[in-house]
Amino acid sequence: MTPPVFWVDDVPRAGETAVVTGPEGRHAVTVTRIRDGEPVVLGDGRGTRAECTVTEVSGKDRMTVRADRVDFVERRSPLVTIVQALPKAERSELAVDLMTEAGVDAIVPWQSARSIARWSGAKAAKGVDKWRATAATAAKQARRAWIPEVHDLSATIAVRDLCGRVHAEGGVVALLHEAGSTPFRSVDFTGAPEVVFVIGPEGGLTDQEVSDLTALGGRSVVLGPQVLRTAAAGAVALGALGAVTDRWDR
Repeated sequence: MTPPVFWVDDVPRAGETAVVTGPEGRHAVTVTRIRDGEPVVLGDGRGTRAECTVTEVSGKDRMTVRADRVDFVERRSPLVTIVQALPKAERSELAVDLMTEAGVDAIVPWQSARSIARWSGAKAAKGVDKWRATAATAAKQARRAWIPEVHDLSATIAVRDLCGRVHAEGGVVALLHEAGSTPFRSVDFTGAPEVVFVIGPEGGLTDQEVSDLTALGGRSVVLGPQVLRTAAAGAVALGALGAVTDRWDR
């Protein structure tokens, strides 16, 4: 079993010691029950991580470690951003959890036309905070070096700008749509610096949304023969992309 990961603001250099306290320290000491001499990994969520040995555990939330080896993990290529239309409340964090474990680089919460959930004001800020916390927890469980960036809530105009930019820079924009005209396996991802997957809510993308985004270079893509629920579509798309690119190569 690989050592557990704990997030810190600054990763110690090799040979240095560091003290982990607060929520991460409590999770290590009280929940995971880490003991002296055990290996752990400290990461900053931005690519730097240290393989460490625990030298002391005290109280309920204090863990002291020695950094044995430090490295930096580059992001996978192509970078993948998922524009996720807001799902129903009970599936909202599930979507973030699954796509984080599958390797997404950035997540854009989208207030699409058919989203049942409606975020605004304080509710939008709270929703984004929950998504960020979920992404950090899922990245830790998946032993990732990077925590996906979760953007602020986006309206359709911002999604249009994102898709237009990525297409103009040679990337691929795929609208995952049950009535898509292009099979996923027919999309050429070769050399693309960035990929954007646009995922609709439970009711799917509207004809207008498909028309707007294809006019900006997006392609209407069908992922497979089954109609996937919105919470699962991102993870499935990432798995399919990993199989046809070298994103999953070690």
